[in-house]
Amino acid sequence: MQTKPYVVFLITLLSACVVVGASAQSAQPETTRTMKLADVRIRDPFILADAPTKTYYLIVSHGVVSGRGHNGVAALTSKDLETWQGPYSIFEVPDDFWGRQGVWAPEVHPYKGKYYLFTTFTSSERLAEQWRNWLPRVKRGSQVLVADSPLGPYKPFQNRAHTPSDMMTLDGTLWVEDGVPYMVYCHEWVQIKNGTVEMIRLKDDLSDVEGEPAVLFHGSEAPWSRMSKQYGSNVTDGPFLYRTRTGQLLMLWSSGGPSGYAEGIAVSQSGALKGPWTQIAEPLFKDDGGHGMIFRRFDGAPMLLLHQPNRGPRERARLFELEDTGDTIRIKTER
Repeated sequence: MQTKPYVVFLITLLSACVVVGASAQSAQPETTRTMKLADVRIRDPFILADAPTKTYYLIVSHGVVSGRGHNGVAALTSKDLETWQGPYSIFEVPDDFWGRQGVWAPEVHPYKGKYYLFTTFTSSERLAEQWRNWLPRVKRGSQVLVADSPLGPYKPFQNRAHTPSDMMTLDGTLWVEDGVPYMVYCHEWVQIKNGTVEMIRLKDDLSDVEGEPAVLFHGSEAPWSRMSKQYGSNVTDGPFLYRTRTGQLLMLWSSGGPSGYAEGIAVSQSGALKGPWTQIAEPLFKDDGGHGMIFRRFDGAPMLLLHQPNRGPRERARLFELEDTGDTIRIKTER
């Protein structure tokens, strides 16, 4: 990969994740509008298909959720994946919150009768170790918040990240295996150069973590992942787990590829989260798009959601119907 596209990729990682028009101070109808996904700039999208309400919730970072310009999280709603209403503010970063510099990659997961918001926060506070001629190492972490409804309001369990405070982490997601909840997340390449995907056990109520993190794999392990010529680093982004119809455990994740941002697949050889994980040689999506996730339409069809392209005001959420072969997944058609 050439240096210039990679630099663009790095810059866009630090950009706002969604632009949804006028600022929304609340979820009242007069602050919302109806739109198509093609109308909305979005990156790192996530859809909760909520069976009890037969409603799709598109969860996004919202650059402005109050008149004071604070970062936060918003949702758009749809009954058909065609037209969307919103934005509805579901979390606004408080004035005294530890991570007020940015909100990235929010996800909402139902679990034991409640809804849990997994998202990444960034602080301007720097970590102790800094490298000369390198990007600033700052406090960045993945955190879990809780609510009784998909639309919140979401409340943090504490004023800190769930992930260790000395680690730059991002893009946490939920995986429950044998009744045990885990957070799967990325350890930021800015801190360790060769980014990783890692796991850590959560408490039963998701209020905090238990034990120590474990590395699942490094970004450089994928044949398609390209090292930055400028930084000599490999990015890991956006892990998401999916079990196929035959029980095979797959992980979607993203990195820089031959044509820009790309979405790859890793396969657990044990069928369990602990792995070991091997990388499929060719990415699932390679045309400068990624940070994908999978949900099921209410008719049962598996759907892939990602953003593409990975830069500037043209970033859009894209939906694809998937084929589940049992061993892996393939893109069939775009919605």
